[in-house]
Amino acid sequence: MDSADTSGAQAAARNLFKCLNIDLPAETPERFVKMIYDLTAYQNTTNKQIADILDKTFEIGSSTDSKSMVLIKDIDAFSICEHHIALMYDMKISIGYIPRGFVLGISKIVRLVDMVCKRLQLQEKIGNDIIEIMNILTKGPDIAVHIKAKHSCVTARGINNVSAETVTTNFSGIFAKNDAASSSFFSVLK
Repeated sequence: MDSADTSGAQAAARNLFKCLNIDLPAETPERFVKMIYDLTAYQNTTNKQIADILDKTFEIGSSTDSKSMVLIKDIDAFSICEHHIALMYDMKISIGYIPRGFVLGISKIVRLVDMVCKRLQLQEKIGNDIIEIMNILTKGPDIAVHIKAKHSCVTARGINNVSAETVTTNFSGIFAKNDAASSSFFSVLK
């Protein structure tokens, strides 16, 4: 928590709980602030900065270009909704891309998801951010992102519907232009 004002944040948390007439153990504000800090560790990191951190690709040559899709399926993730500061959970993120001479290490893709999700976010924006970073890293335009999640702002408050899931897809390049490519992505997801 380098430059964060943790004592100010803890005082604000203490005051918030006091204003809501919630009596908590003395250490709760400190733990609450640390949790929020951890869950938003990349809040002020741009997509370009994330790409710079993860910039490790492997050249594969042009012989495989446009002939195969790389798919990383069902990456477990969670994030915090920027509207309600509520948990988006049971999130499964799948990312497909068509290499254009370069592939990205699989662990880097999983790490990319983790970094993007450690921001106050919207599910729709998570998909867009992943595409933007993948475009930079793979040096190619053809990216597909599928996200399925539950939102505690629906399941634990408001309507209290525990079975509702939100599904979003984001496409760029050939996946956005070509029905056969997007259909191929969806068929491999099944």
